[in-house]
Amino acid sequence: MVLLLFDQESGEKISLSYDEIKGKTGVEAEELRRTLQSLACGKVRILQKNPKGRDVANSDRFVVNPEFKSKAYRIKINSIQMKESAKENKETHAKIFQDRQYQIDAAIVRIMKARKTLSHNLLVSELFKQLKFPAKPQDLKKRIESLLDREYLERDDQDATLYKYLA
Repeated sequence: MVLLLFDQESGEKISLSYDEIKGKTGVEAEELRRTLQSLACGKVRILQKNPKGRDVANSDRFVVNPEFKSKAYRIKINSIQMKESAKENKETHAKIFQDRQYQIDAAIVRIMKARKTLSHNLLVSELFKQLKFPAKPQDLKKRIESLLDREYLERDDQDATLYKYLA
């Protein structure tokens, strides 16, 4: 959509500022910055940015690069990814942790459903084999305790290290 603004039939060079492009396209600010950065600062430079630099400011002006040539009929423009903020990073890690807890719970229930009775050490070693991510023993212990509280499992009356699956 941004490149269509630079389509010219009269042969004159069209120079547009960031604010003009934003006004004509109606694209969200962060998305537009990323798009313009890809077009003007990436590997394939279809647009020229004035002043030159990596970041896109509100005062920057853009013009079609007259020296741009490509042998290919189609060209691939790689989108530049913005860095994840600390808040987003924290949210992502929290979501991953939550998903992993569900996976651990499901693995424990699967193992115990198949075996009916199992010692703590055998259960933990079987979990390490089944889980596709590195899990800490204390996290596994917390998940086992959670399943005990929710009455999916119970401890054996004679041996406290033995778990029984409750159907």
